[in-house]
Amino acid sequence: MKSLENKVAVITGATSGMALATAKRFASEGAYVYITGRNQDKLDHAVKAIGVNAKGIQGDAANLADLDRLFETVKKEKGKIDILYTNAAAGDFGPLGMITEEHFDKLFNLNVKGVVFAVQNALPLFSNGGSIIMTGSIAAVKGFAGLSLYGASKATLRSLARTWTSELKDRNIRVNVINPGPVDSEFFNSGPQEAQDFLISMVPMGRKGLPEEIASAALFLASDASSFITGIELSVDGGLAQV
Repeated sequence: MKSLENKVAVITGATSGMALATAKRFASEGAYVYITGRNQDKLDHAVKAIGVNAKGIQGDAANLADLDRLFETVKKEKGKIDILYTNAAAGDFGPLGMITEEHFDKLFNLNVKGVVFAVQNALPLFSNGGSIIMTGSIAAVKGFAGLSLYGASKATLRSLARTWTSELKDRNIRVNVINPGPVDSEFFNSGPQEAQDFLISMVPMGRKGLPEEIASAALFLASDASSFITGIELSVDGGLAQV
C-alpha cells in the first residue's frame, strides 16, 4: 500500500522547485493533491507535470479571500484535509538601514500571515490526526547579513509550530517545520550569484540540495513514518546550520 493512499493534501506555492517536487511525490504515493500559485500558466504546467491526482487553484497565499476560496473548494470536492504543507514565501534581501514598509509587509504578509490563516482555515477540514508542515529556513537560526526580515519571518514559524503542537495535541494533528538550506530551485537561484556561491561554500556536503531531497523529507513528515514526531524543525541543509 502506498504511504499516502486516500489522503488529501494541500500545498501552497507549488508551481516550481521543492514544493512541486513534493506534490509529485505525494501524488505518486497515493494522495490527491491541491496546489496553489499566483500565475495560472505556471499552475497549469505544474498540474500537468504532477500527472495524476492533482488540481491547481489560482490564488495568492497572502490574500485571505483567495485562501477562503481554496479551502471552500477542497471542502466541496473532498470534504477533508489530511496534509497541509504551507510553502508559499517571499525572500528579498534588505539590510538594516534600507528596510522599507513595503519590504516588511511583503515578507510578513506572505511568510507569516498567509501561513497563519491557511492553517486556521484548514483546521475544520482536519479529522483527528493529520500533518501540518511549514517551510522554514536555515535563515531562522543563522544570522545572514541582509536577511533580517526573512530570517525573522521564518523564525516566527518555529514559534508557531511549537505553540500549535500544544494546541492541537488533543486532535493528534502533528505540526513540523522543514528548514531547507540552499536548494537548486528558482527561489534560491534567483538571488545574487555572490550570495549563492557564499552559501554553497558553507555547506559541508559541498553542494546545493535537490528539490527531490526536500520532497523526501516532506513525505516523511506527512506520512505515518513520523507518527511520533511533532513540534520539530527538520533541517535539510547538507549540514550548513549544524556544524
